[in-house]
Amino acid sequence: QEPYHWPLLIYLLLVCLYPFASSCAHTFSSMSARARHICYFCDYGALSLYSLGCAFAYGAYAMPDHWVSGGLHHYFVPAAALNSFVCTGLSCYSRYVLGKSTSTAAGGPCVYPFLYDNIPLFYRLLFCFWSNCAWNEAVAGDCSHPLFALLTGFLFTSHLPERLAPGRFDYIGHSHQLFHICAVLGTHFQLEAILCDVCSRRAWLRGRLPAPGL
Repeated sequence: QEPYHWPLLIYLLLVCLYPFASSCAHTFSSMSARARHICYFCDYGALSLYSLGCAFAYGAYAMPDHWVSGGLHHYFVPAAALNSFVCTGLSCYSRYVLGKSTSTAAGGPCVYPFLYDNIPLFYRLLFCFWSNCAWNEAVAGDCSHPLFALLTGFLFTSHLPERLAPGRFDYIGHSHQLFHICAVLGTHFQLEAILCDVCSRRAWLRGRLPAPGL
C-alpha cells in the first residue's frame, strides 16, 4: 500500500508476464498460422511491457543522484512507454506484413528499449569503473545483468550450438532453450540489483523527491 513500492510492484508484475506470454506462444503457436502470428504478437507485446517495467524501476530507484529531478528523469518513463508502443508495432508489422524471420521481428522490442532503459545502469557502471565508487550488491547485479543480456541476444541470433551439429540439440541444449535460461538469469540479477537500490536509496530519495509512484 506504500506508494514508494508501486514502481517495484509494476516491475514485478511485468517480470512475471513476459515468461508466461512466451510459454503461451510456444504452447499454442502450432495450432495454425494465424494462431502463431497472434501468439507471437502477444509475446512481443509482453517483452515491450517488460522493458517498460524496467523503466519504471530504474526511473524510481536507480537514477544517478545528479540526474534526479532533471529533464531525463521527468521524461524517462513516458519515453519508455512510447518506445514500447512503437517497437511492438514495428515488430508485428515486420513479422506479418514483411514476412521477416522471428529473430528480425523480435529484435525491435528487445534491443532499442533495452539500450534506452539501461541508460542509468550504463552510467553507473562507467562511473564505477572510472572512479572509486563503493562496490555493493546493486553494482554487482548491474554488471551481471548486461552480460546475460548480451549472451541472450547472441544465442537468439546465432542459433548455436545446433548450427554446428544439426539434429543433436533438437531436444536438449538447443539455442532457444539456452536463450530463455540466460534471459531468466539476467532478470534475476536485475531484480537483485533493483531490490538493493530500493532498500539502500530509500531515505535519500525521500529527502529529495515525493514518493515515487504512478
